[in-house]
Amino acid sequence: KERESNIIEKYPDGRQRIRFQTVSVTNTAEYLNKTIELWHLALKEKWVHPLITLAAFNLDFLCIHPFRDGNGRVSRLLLLLQCYQLGYEVGRYISLERLIEQNKERYYETLELSSQGWHEGKAEVWHFANYLLYILKLAYQEFEARVNQTASPKGSKRSLIESAIDSYSSTFTLSDLEKACPGVSRDMIRNVLKSLRKANKIECLGLGARASWQKRR
Repeated sequence: KERESNIIEKYPDGRQRIRFQTVSVTNTAEYLNKTIELWHLALKEKWVHPLITLAAFNLDFLCIHPFRDGNGRVSRLLLLLQCYQLGYEVGRYISLERLIEQNKERYYETLELSSQGWHEGKAEVWHFANYLLYILKLAYQEFEARVNQTASPKGSKRSLIESAIDSYSSTFTLSDLEKACPGVSRDMIRNVLKSLRKANKIECLGLGARASWQKRR
């Protein structure tokens, strides 16, 4: 970032408040480098469980707020990458970002609680850590349910696809469904999409394999 950008909460009546005062522009690079250094050191010396280290890193990144925009999105990409590095690969099949979006009120609540006292070195990471552990638990539960459906009798693959579609609160793509439905062919997914579209339950928002879809309200 090139200028100060605190985290602002805006109310419907026009009022606003500073939810968190981020690291100044002049100190951002130093704080970010230190956070990365501590991430590697904590994993090497095994200070705490790796998932707690992951939560602490994510919290620090969001408090530093290194970019003017898109910090939340980048933090979730880093979360996904670090989960892979630690051997937690459920994010390949279940969207962690979707689960966070579905529980975003708790996300912001725990983030604010854990960021209190951060500048003084007195932040309480456990609020945010418990939230991320909850998200991972949901992801593994959903993955297990989908795997069980895949192994079920004939007709369950269609149910698996329909269940995945029901789980999306916004748009989704063919690629999203492939990741959410391991073991189901692309042709099968296309047939189900075609059937649901004909039944007026979903609509296509573009052309080709990369087109977005959404449920009809």
